[in-house]
Amino acid sequence: MNIEAQVDALEGLSQLDSALQALEDELSRERTALEEKKDKLSELEQKHQAATASADEMDNVRGGLIQEARTMSVQMERSREKLARCRTEREVNAGQREIEELRRLYRDRELEIEKLAALSEQARSDIDATQAERDTLSGELGTTEGELSTRLAGLQKEADEKHVQRDVLSQDVPPVMFRRYEMIRKRRGNALAYTTDGKCSECNILIPPQMFQKMRRREDFEQCASCNRIIYFKPPPPEGEAEAEAPAEAASAEE
Repeated sequence: MNIEAQVDALEGLSQLDSALQALEDELSRERTALEEKKDKLSELEQKHQAATASADEMDNVRGGLIQEARTMSVQMERSREKLARCRTEREVNAGQREIEELRRLYRDRELEIEKLAALSEQARSDIDATQAERDTLSGELGTTEGELSTRLAGLQKEADEKHVQRDVLSQDVPPVMFRRYEMIRKRRGNALAYTTDGKCSECNILIPPQMFQKMRRREDFEQCASCNRIIYFKPPPPEGEAEAEAPAEAASAEE
């Protein structure tokens, strides 16, 4: 196979690989965005469940403390009645100590009840905020997931078709050259470069004059000493074509 045919095949392969890379990058971004939303929704679900369970537990404990406080209140009332019936100083002192201990325990329960009430209220507020965020995200997913799935399927189909085209096109490249191309592509992303004026089109480094003169004969490919890409000589366009391309490029740049 002469170099002209190989250049055509490699240029086609390089363009196809660039398109494939762009497609695969887009697929990756779309999939990542979708998975991140699903993961976030799952995280919110777990957070909501855990917070609800915690708030329910606090309410249960608080209910138990309220019941204990009521029992202590009844006990204090009975102790006061008992104190009123005391006849000796010893009985009075014992009765007063009992009432003071019950008061202390009652105050402790009141403080615990107030603390749990505040914590439960904050937890319920957090639960409401989490639920609102969860419902919003769930609504977004419900609206966009089908559309995103369709888009992903379309992108995947397009990528699969280009992979088939690539398999066909790679048959036009000699096996040794294809292996070399693949090795460089995996390292550099783009394996192919050209020169028209003595500079590598990819790294913009000057090619040694002797190698450049050899490349101008278009007998074989070389390897850029700077970026290690496969490089070939690309003749400049005829003068008329170059003049026609300049205004088009300028107009494109203005747009």
